[in-house]
Amino acid sequence: MEKKEKAVKKEKALKVADPVKASIDKATQEMIARAQDLGIDTIFDRAESMKPCNIGMQGICCKNCSMGPCRLPLPKGGIEGEDTRKGLCGATPNTIAARNFIRMIAGGAAAHSDHGRCVAEVFLSVARKESHDYAIKDADKLLSIAPYFDVATTVEVDGEVLDRDIDEIAVEVAEKALNEWGKAEGELYYLKRAPAPLYEKWKKQGVLPRNIDREIVEIMHRTHIGVDQDYKNLIKQGTRAAIADGWGGSMLATDLQDVLFGTPYPVQSEANLGVMKDDHVNLIVHGHEPVLSEMIVAAAQSPAMVEYAKSKGAKGIQLGGICCTANEILQRHGIPTAATFLQQELAIITGACDAMVVDIQCIMQNLANVAKCFHTKLITTHPIAKMEQDNVMHIEFDEHHAMEDAEKIVKLAIDNFKNRGAEVMIPRQKNTQIAGFGVESIEYHLGGSFRGTYYTLNDNIINGRIRGIAGVVGCNNARTRHNEGHIAVVKELIKNDVIVLTTGCNGIACAMEGLLTPEAASVYCGPGLAEVCETVGIPPVLHLGSCVDNSRILLAATEVVKAGGLGKDISDLPAAGSAPEWMSEKAISIGHYFVTSGVYTVFGYMLPTSGAPVFHDYLSKELEKIYGGMWDLEVDPVKHAQKMIAHIDKKRKALGIDKARERVLMDMASRQALEA
Repeated sequence: MEKKEKAVKKEKALKVADPVKASIDKATQEMIARAQDLGIDTIFDRAESMKPCNIGMQGICCKNCSMGPCRLPLPKGGIEGEDTRKGLCGATPNTIAARNFIRMIAGGAAAHSDHGRCVAEVFLSVARKESHDYAIKDADKLLSIAPYFDVATTVEVDGEVLDRDIDEIAVEVAEKALNEWGKAEGELYYLKRAPAPLYEKWKKQGVLPRNIDREIVEIMHRTHIGVDQDYKNLIKQGTRAAIADGWGGSMLATDLQDVLFGTPYPVQSEANLGVMKDDHVNLIVHGHEPVLSEMIVAAAQSPAMVEYAKSKGAKGIQLGGICCTANEILQRHGIPTAATFLQQELAIITGACDAMVVDIQCIMQNLANVAKCFHTKLITTHPIAKMEQDNVMHIEFDEHHAMEDAEKIVKLAIDNFKNRGAEVMIPRQKNTQIAGFGVESIEYHLGGSFRGTYYTLNDNIINGRIRGIAGVVGCNNARTRHNEGHIAVVKELIKNDVIVLTTGCNGIACAMEGLLTPEAASVYCGPGLAEVCETVGIPPVLHLGSCVDNSRILLAATEVVKAGGLGKDISDLPAAGSAPEWMSEKAISIGHYFVTSGVYTVFGYMLPTSGAPVFHDYLSKELEKIYGGMWDLEVDPVKHAQKMIAHIDKKRKALGIDKARERVLMDMASRQALEA
């Protein structure tokens, strides 16, 4: 309590958030108020105390050399005539904004792709039998991706075609996959998974990524003082890096994780802080890489560990997840989701979190300060992600001793259960969710187990029952009301018969709101989408996993193109993308690889380009002429969704399907004619 009293004195000098204005979620409101009662500051309070820099938000502050920062604010009355603003070196607002924008792409692509590299390294270790705690769980997925790496799955012996040894295939795929980060020549293997017209657009524009690391490094070179000073040329390199992320590092991460840990299929679970239990050891995993969390799941569910927990007075072990590590273990094991990005401090503030294990990305350093006020053990596990505070433990994960590391962490949580204080306050709010969808399961549910095609989905888009497809993804942002943008956008879309594919914290927000159940269709959907969902038994919002799993959305869109009847390229589809509460550099990279894959993409809150109107217009108008996709900004969530719907309707009209029609059963000849 002494620590808490000191925290209270410090807090008196700070502004505090209004819990109701900070979040639409009751559990979050309850925990913000509890934190304030205890004198513990959270990100919601800090957002009140620290206002953002307006010039930085507009993307027109350059600090790439020590002569700066050079700040080029827009004149109050706007720009009339020639824009004469320039930095010390003469850099224009367009150059500065473009440099800043593609540096964000580089940061986001590096984060996702380094995640992918880590998975590829573990995969290679497993393939070579150097790591014994992992095994290939989905050999079929391995066989399905091997041809993209030019790896043969069969061999001819004495005129007879035989299946190759699965371990040989795994090693060859692993070596070629890992080489994608730094190969000296050629292009990324996965680029040709895109529809052929899209690949040809990239080729014509000269933006085919050569390797993942090179495109990120080249951005850093080009944005050094005195190098690239043409905003069009700068964004061209940003496009290479973004494609290397979406169709490279992220897609590789998703595929290799599926091979190693199993391809997700729909599972039932729960979401929100109410998943924590006061009579169980509560172990929370937080971050983005599943290589350790997979082992923690196995260790925590082992009979030996459960018995050990009972010997310490607990009834069992309750695992919960935060951010994309949560989504990874949710989609493969049904582990409940405890919190979104903005709720991470609140999980500790319940007083019931015995240990929080973090890896990489979206981890708030203030977790250490909050943990000091409680008994919670905070454990970092990744060599590139440590914290300076002395109350943080570091147990570095080693894939060669994966289970040993995991058991050590679970045992620490169990041993800490007895140190829990009396002031436990777990919100009761939680909701059921069905998650774990992917390219394969969408095909199964909407195409039928024997059809193996997306044709049924296309058929329902063509006949108007489903108006279109929306990918709604992304983070939370403390500058917006927590979850409000996510939920308002999604509800407006499904009300208008647009089926939603989601990942990341948007998926968690939708789960907390009860939108990830088949029953939600009859409550929130328009009649067409409701009919499809009720017939098939799926939610109107399909949770496809973590933020690297945005690659699943790209591949699902590609499958829709292949199924026929809705154009020849992703840009022809009645589809749109959205990130209502985006926050990180990863979101900019994701947004740009969707735009340059042909998807109209709307961001909420802000875009860091508004201070350079010419560059902003290039992103929001000219890119559509080149790639078929474009950026847009809309802060109001309902208008945001309506812009997406308007775009979907425009694409329906271009395809000649803008008027609803009755379903017609087609014979094979008619279907072949359609596909032709």
